[in-house]
Amino acid sequence: MAKIVSSFFISVDGVVESPDQWHFPYWNDEMGAVVEAGMQSAAAMLMGRKLYDEWSTYWTTTDTDQDVAKALSGTPKYVVSNTLEKADWDNTTVISGDVAARLSELKERIDGDIQMSGSATTVRWLLANGLLDELKLLVHPIAVGHGQRLFEDTPTHPLKLVKSETFQTGVLNLTYVPDAG
Repeated sequence: MAKIVSSFFISVDGVVESPDQWHFPYWNDEMGAVVEAGMQSAAAMLMGRKLYDEWSTYWTTTDTDQDVAKALSGTPKYVVSNTLEKADWDNTTVISGDVAARLSELKERIDGDIQMSGSATTVRWLLANGLLDELKLLVHPIAVGHGQRLFEDTPTHPLKLVKSETFQTGVLNLTYVPDAG
């Protein structure tokens, strides 16, 4: 049975939007190893519509990062959307309608992790519906001050810290699971 694992670059004030504008000064080999391990454990990728639109445009046209582009293209991808009718990126399936039931079926069918990178709205929905199994946060020691936060106007979701480490850059690598109490 698969588990849905969501990973975020996040600022200390909770911002997840536009990490390309604040995250790169903290990138090092430690972070690279964590990101690579996540990609290698991915039996599939899950994303929301907005992330799908961004990634399918970038990763199918970029001349750089060809190894990443090939890996993503070859990985089964699932897009949660009630507005996207067709996905053109290789190995992509749109999940709509009774999304909770379809994702539960997907978790039963797949061996390995269903990885997510980003898609804050989708992650909040997954948590609210008991479908998120792990939340991995790379907390950067910077207060961005503006932008979408991971948790905005959400119900309370108790989480249990199951792993933590501090990188040389001051970034915290934290792994949480939902805490049923």
